[in-house]
Amino acid sequence: MEKELLNLGFGSTVVAQRVVTILAPNSSPMKRLKDEAREERRLIDATHGRKTRAMVVTDSNHVILSAIQAETLSQRFLLVGKDPKEKE
Repeated sequence: MEKELLNLGFGSTVVAQRVVTILAPNSSPMKRLKDEAREERRLIDATHGRKTRAMVVTDSNHVILSAIQAETLSQRFLLVGKDPKEKE
């Protein structure tokens, strides 16, 4: 069984099958989610010092921060496992 990886940008990846949701970090509930994950040591910062533009929640309840737009990550997620030459 081969694992497909979702590129979070700047050399960071996550196993696509573990992704539960991809969120925009703008709202107060998302900020609370990030703060709670930090307090519980479930936060992974993959922004490399850049502005957080997306949050990825995994099935293990970890929250991963990315500097790539949530819409872009969602499109990448949809393409995981597809042939790059294949048209939608």
